[in-house]
Amino acid sequence: MHKTLSLVLIGLTLCTYGQNTSVQDTLQISSNQRILNNLAGIPRGITLGGYGEVLYNKPENLNAEIDIQRLVLLFGYKFDERVQFVTEIEFEHVKEVYVEQAFVNYNLTSGLNIRAGLMLVPMGIINEFHEPTIFNGVERPSLDKYIIPTTWREIGIGLSGRLNSISARYQAYLFNGFLSHNGESGLLKGSNGLRSGRQKGAESTMSNVNFAGKFDFYGIRGLRLGLSSYHGKTQAVDGQNQIPGSQVGLSMLGLDGRYTLKKFSARGQYTIASLSDSDLYNELTGRDLGSKLMGYYLEAAYNVLPFTNKQRLVGFVRYENYNTHHAVGEFISKNEAFHRKEWTLGFSYHIAPGAVYKMDYQTKSTAIANTTKGQFNMGVGIWF
Repeated sequence: MHKTLSLVLIGLTLCTYGQNTSVQDTLQISSNQRILNNLAGIPRGITLGGYGEVLYNKPENLNAEIDIQRLVLLFGYKFDERVQFVTEIEFEHVKEVYVEQAFVNYNLTSGLNIRAGLMLVPMGIINEFHEPTIFNGVERPSLDKYIIPTTWREIGIGLSGRLNSISARYQAYLFNGFLSHNGESGLLKGSNGLRSGRQKGAESTMSNVNFAGKFDFYGIRGLRLGLSSYHGKTQAVDGQNQIPGSQVGLSMLGLDGRYTLKKFSARGQYTIASLSDSDLYNELTGRDLGSKLMGYYLEAAYNVLPFTNKQRLVGFVRYENYNTHHAVGEFISKNEAFHRKEWTLGFSYHIAPGAVYKMDYQTKSTAIANTTKGQFNMGVGIWF
């Protein structure tokens, strides 16, 4: 683990896609930050935005899938100089509708806000910065699906703000947590870790309070470093939560970075999650949940077009290594199929600010020998 962490620290960085400081800063903000920035420029009223992506995925020896992956509408309303409301309505695969964010932001001071409602958990990079023009690759990194279950949002309350004197941003929230048992079966499992336990603010049950926090440092030009953590316990429905093993303790720690130097950019992330009482949980539910989940990725990118061009053609390569059975309890064996590695090589052609064409090729393998498969992907994404 120490060797892996050292490797990540050496290469730790995030790709920012601008060719100058002002463009870079604009593209680093998340959708809710953009809405709040837009609201800051008006005395009162509403602002609109959106993002979306249409994808083509062709796994080796299988039919291709063409999908409107998501179409998201962003709305913000400013009540007065201190109070704003932000919401994000997402349509997935044409037929599914979700509320991804819906929170009230109250500016106590210039560097301190209270937020309450449905919010993104500040863990890693992609969970907050997941608009398609911000990241390379047709698909989001797989670590941000199997280790950090993006898009991960829950209902809570907390503080956010900036410490301008040390060039830092902070967030600290209290949330409800993952649902581990719904009264009929266990929801968490070895193949995708915590992902199936997301409650997403939909009639969520709450038996325990969880803490999530993140500290971002941006005091070195071109570099941004983030340290995030999540601690607490999963939830179980009334009655079930009295049964030993129905709930699991969880501690997650993440380290991420982003860097840009002229036309070169890079990003990296390392996340590890430790689960307590996984043996009791597996015995009760018959599941195969691991006691530790771990993943990291490193990515490098380069814009091949001149600085004077309004368009950008960014070639990139990314390596991922993630394992939802990084460690297991006494009563189950490690499933080597859950230790996965991926290479992604491709380009992002930014035809205008907020519009991108993407193409890449992936090789995916597991710790089991002779399991390598390829996949070709194309996509178009927008953000405004």
